[in-house]
Amino acid sequence: MLELTGISKDYGAFRLQDITLEVPDGSYYVMLGPSGAGKTQILEIITGLMKADAGSLKADGLEMTGMESRHRPIGIVFQDLAVFPHLNVERNIAFGLRGKGLISNEIMQKVMEQASRMNIEGLLGRMPGHLSGGELQRVALARTLIRQPRYLLLDEPLSSLDVQLRQEMFGLLKKIHREGQTILHVTHDYEETMVLATHVAVVNQGRIVQNGTVGEVFHHPRSEFVARFTGIKNYFPAAISEASQPVVAKLANGVGIRVSSDEKPGKGYVMIPGEEIILSNHKVETSAANQFKGHVLEVFNIPGGMEVLVDASIPLFVKVTGESLDNLQLTPGKETWVSFKASGVRFIRMDY
Repeated sequence: MLELTGISKDYGAFRLQDITLEVPDGSYYVMLGPSGAGKTQILEIITGLMKADAGSLKADGLEMTGMESRHRPIGIVFQDLAVFPHLNVERNIAFGLRGKGLISNEIMQKVMEQASRMNIEGLLGRMPGHLSGGELQRVALARTLIRQPRYLLLDEPLSSLDVQLRQEMFGLLKKIHREGQTILHVTHDYEETMVLATHVAVVNQGRIVQNGTVGEVFHHPRSEFVARFTGIKNYFPAAISEASQPVVAKLANGVGIRVSSDEKPGKGYVMIPGEEIILSNHKVETSAANQFKGHVLEVFNIPGGMEVLVDASIPLFVKVTGESLDNLQLTPGKETWVSFKASGVRFIRMDY
């Protein structure tokens, strides 16, 4: 396990503050946050490129805080890849074995193993200037993995790739992870996190504001920032004023949302996942406790389907299939009814 405890670093205008994180063996851990949040700085401290002002860094129980970078069981692929332009692919991959005391045949065998793993055997004689972005990514990964690091660190590895190459890299990274590699991946991209991560830490302004498994963080965000950044759009300040049945959370504009019957009075936020909302052309008999009349404001294409923005006294983003969009003839201005069950609504207390 990779353990960061109380890591802090003052950069002057910016500061990492009390970074505490455990990366379990075999996990695919994503640090998710906006640009400038401090994600890359955390990676630099883990690799030893920067020294923390305070805190502890351990790998498998071994303190690494004062350890030289070359002795740490860490491999990193930076955003700019840092592939050596004057070396061909074969020599780039072999570079990580320099000084290991291996004979040339052993080095070549390991290079071929990694080249096969990355599906770049046919590129070994090529120079980096003649490679595509996806090919350069594979070379950088092979050069790092040839050293067999316990922990593979990736800094925005997919940010410069087009859609097709991103999909190919998703498959490759998932394959590397399935083979047993523990990965710590930095990104600002919600989709990357959803596709790849087993665990996620949300970083903002030099702090980890929430971390845990993907399910824990995405389904139970502890703040509006986390909810918004992890793709949850239907998120509203609310209050439960009394323990009544049914339990109703009142929004700021007076709209009442029925929530789970075990919720207690208090202030917090109502979160309504877009996939929990049903749209219909007419008011219907339903077990859903919440039903509102509204009209379509806009329709968006999203990965895996469509998203409809409905004004139903509150703005609601609703996920639908393309087939449902056509069947209901949902276009801007169209009248529609939204319904969702109380059990599909999450009330997040401010004192969580």
